[in-house]
Amino acid sequence: MFEFSEEEIKRYARHILLKEVGEEGQEKIRNAKVLVVGAGGLGSPVILYLAAAGIGTLGIIDGDNVDLSNLQRQIIHSADDLGRAKALSAKQKVNTLNPHVKVVVYQDFLTSNNAMGIIKEYDFVVGCTDNFSAKLLINDVCVKAGKPFSHGGISEFEGQTFTYVPGHCCYRCIFDMLPENTASTGVFGAIAGMLGTIQAAETLKYFTGVGELLCDKLLIFDAKTMNFRKISISKRNNCTVCGEKKIPEM
Repeated sequence: MFEFSEEEIKRYARHILLKEVGEEGQEKIRNAKVLVVGAGGLGSPVILYLAAAGIGTLGIIDGDNVDLSNLQRQIIHSADDLGRAKALSAKQKVNTLNPHVKVVVYQDFLTSNNAMGIIKEYDFVVGCTDNFSAKLLINDVCVKAGKPFSHGGISEFEGQTFTYVPGHCCYRCIFDMLPENTASTGVFGAIAGMLGTIQAAETLKYFTGVGELLCDKLLIFDAKTMNFRKISISKRNNCTVCGEKKIPEM
């Protein structure tokens, strides 16, 4: 028996009406604990859509403050938030949007010192950072901890994403040594929303079991042509993190 209040039933009615979701799926969403790494361009739509969907616990980690240059794409923040910690700004928006969601804020950057301690408390991680080192860190810790995650990356007019679930291809299988940092490149603002909503959808699909996840598939799109394509990717036996010949821990 699912115990939803009348307010919750009305709030999530459009989910509950979906036969693939229903009350059982909405209950799974309500019991889920998701960590979003980065409350910027990708993190903004991810956080908003997961909060709207009723994710039970939403962790937000970001050590940066809101800057005027962020507002072109980081839609969870406004001019009133300039100079404010992004994590706190995002928390306020979630509290306003859906008071049923528990928000845990980390006013810090994800580092090798805190990553495992934070990530182990969550069921799913959404990588929304533009820092290549942080992407690798998310991957390495999630693989080690057996945690699924969504990778997202944007640059100029293009976006890419895939979903990792234990046993499948990981980030290092594809991008082990490829530099990637969009902080120093231009970004067409709307593509952050395009990719972030895909990441949010993948997260909700993971918990509800709806459809097919982007496991072992890299989704790439070009906003200039609106061309979307999926590339099959394979787990590498010699991957240093998830492969059979991975480097042993010291």
